[in-house]
Formats: sequence, C-alpha cells, structure tokens
Amino acid sequence: MTSSAFTRAFTLTHADALVRFPEQRIDTAQRTIGYRKAGDRHPRTVSIVMLHGIGSGAASWVRQMETLGDAYQVLAWDAPGYGKSSHVEAVSPVASDYADALSDWLDALGIERCVLVGHSLGAIIAGSFASKQAARVEGLLLLSPAGGYGAAPAHVREEKRDARLAMLVELGSQGLAEKRSANMVSADAGEDAREWVRWNMARIDPAGYAQATHLLANADLASDLTHFKGRVEVAVGAEDTITPPAACEQIAKAANVSLQVIPGAGHAGYIEAPVRYSALIEAFSAQCKQRKQCMGATQ
Repeated sequence: MTSSAFTRAFTLTHADALVRFPEQRIDTAQRTIGYRKAGDRHPRTVSIVMLHGIGSGAASWVRQMETLGDAYQVLAWDAPGYGKSSHVEAVSPVASDYADALSDWLDALGIERCVLVGHSLGAIIAGSFASKQAARVEGLLLLSPAGGYGAAPAHVREEKRDARLAMLVELGSQGLAEKRSANMVSADAGEDAREWVRWNMARIDPAGYAQATHLLANADLASDLTHFKGRVEVAVGAEDTITPPAACEQIAKAANVSLQVIPGAGHAGYIEAPVRYSALIEAFSAQCKQRKQCMGATQ
C-alpha cells in the first residue's frame, strides 16, 4: 500500500470513525477487556494488535484501523483500568500483570499469534508479553517506547512515580488533557491532531492512570527485550520530547536494532502523522507476513 493510498483512505471524521469502529468488550476468565476492531482475520496474513500509552486509549488508533483494516485484522485494546477494561489487581503492578491481561484477551479472541505494536507505555506491556510468550509474537514494533524506571535507584523511581501521581491529583483527567496534551505532538502539529490527543487524554480513568504510573516506575523494557529473539523495530518522532530519540536509542540497542527516526513527528506520531505511521506499521507487518510464509514453506 502506498502513501497515496493511505491519504485517500482518510475519509472519516474522528466522530465517524468512532461509529465505524465501535467500542466492544469481551469477558475472559479473569477480567473484562474493552477494545476496537477493524477487518477480519486472514488465514495468510497476520493480526495486528495495538497497545496505547499512559494518557490514551484504544480510540487513538482509529486512523490505523481505517487504513489497515482492508488487509489485516487490526485490534486495539483499552489497557486494564482504561475505557471498559477491568483494573489489574495489584496496587503497584508490574509489566507482567498487564502482559497476563493481554494474554487472556488474545486467548478470548482466539488469536494465537500477532504483530504487536506498542506506543510509549504500551511498548512496555508489549515487551513484557514478548519476553514471556515469544512464540505468540510475529513481530514487535515499538513506537516512542517508554523504557520505565525499573533499573533506576529506588529514590529515582519513587520521585518519578510520586510526581506524576501528584499531578494527577492536582489536575484530574480534564486538567491533564488541557495542560499536558500539547507535549504529545510537535510544534507544527495541526489542530485536528491536538484535539484528538486532548479528547483521548480527557477520558482516562484516574485509578487506571495511577496503576499505570506504578507500572512505569516498576518496568524495565530494555531488560525484557534481551529475552526476545524475534523481529523487532523501534521508531520515534524526531520532535518527541517525552521519549526523545536519545532515550529510544537505548531501547533500540537493547533489541540490537537500528533506531528509525520519523522527521517532524512528536510523541503521538501515529496521531499527528498517520500516513507515515500507518505505512510504517503496514511495511513491518508485511515483512512479518513474508517471514511467516517462508517459515511455513520450510516446515
């Protein structure tokens, strides 16, 4: 699919996209997970599963659903504690708590293997899942990955955690959206992208956000990536000030891959520059599909 094809595909307003890709939910043995879905499963291709960041939700991926849904089954979850999804049980959870929830959800949907796309905090969850269940991961695409503070001294982890929790108490969901959403995009981002980031951030559940804050403090993505030997790509927007290229370079090194830097994009690059990011996701998924077919031919 070419970039021009992606451009033509963006025909829906965000309001229309929410209707076309409505919220769904499924009950597993352990919890309820909310999600959005595009396309159907194709026997000869792969399912793409998208995991959002700490201030977002499944709806943030609707542009990718719009462009990729014709060729792939595309699923985006609301992480535990977001949208319609049940919270994890631990007050101070670790990445494996969310990876277990992801496994439950994929089991309930009957998805044995998938391409995992993780943005920011979602990259931490994706990395933990891949380290535990590598056989279920066709490929791991990490966009502006948050590394977590698990390898930092205890006082640093606590300071980072407590500062974010205090900000949540002070501002609430609406205040976070108003005060913090501008940091998610580059200075040149359009108002449509800015509004979409604000809308998603304003919908967060404070309790779920607080648990995710503990997850961020406890996680060590770089360590998890050393246990996954499958296909990995790491990309970041050149204008990302939240997980800047220098920080993402360390994640790429841990995965033993080169960092891809997307010109002109900020932290929420897939919202700000959906054409480029959809093309990136499609190209990565196509490579995973080709690899899957080649492996199948040799078995």
